[in-house]
Amino acid sequence: MRIIQSRTFEQRVRRFRKQEKTILDRQIRSIAEDASVGHEKRGELRGVFVHKFKIHATRYLLSYRMAGPDTLELIMIGPHENYYRDLATYLKTRH
Repeated sequence: MRIIQSRTFEQRVRRFRKQEKTILDRQIRSIAEDASVGHEKRGELRGVFVHKFKIHATRYLLSYRMAGPDTLELIMIGPHENYYRDLATYLKTRH
């Protein structure tokens, strides 16, 4: 499976420490193995899946979608606060 990252995702992951990146990589592998791990969103976020997990005590949300039959696009990662608002804004400006 081919995995691509949005620029927003890339910039946020750049701030993670090595241990946090290891946990994130494990989560991305589980999504690549089974894309239905996350929950599909409705409304303006239709087609986007969100997977929730914890790094230390912080709950992170990772949004992704299938960009093709064998391509996984990682859209955004961050804590819950204002996450869905930022995700909707990002998707609107991108299309």
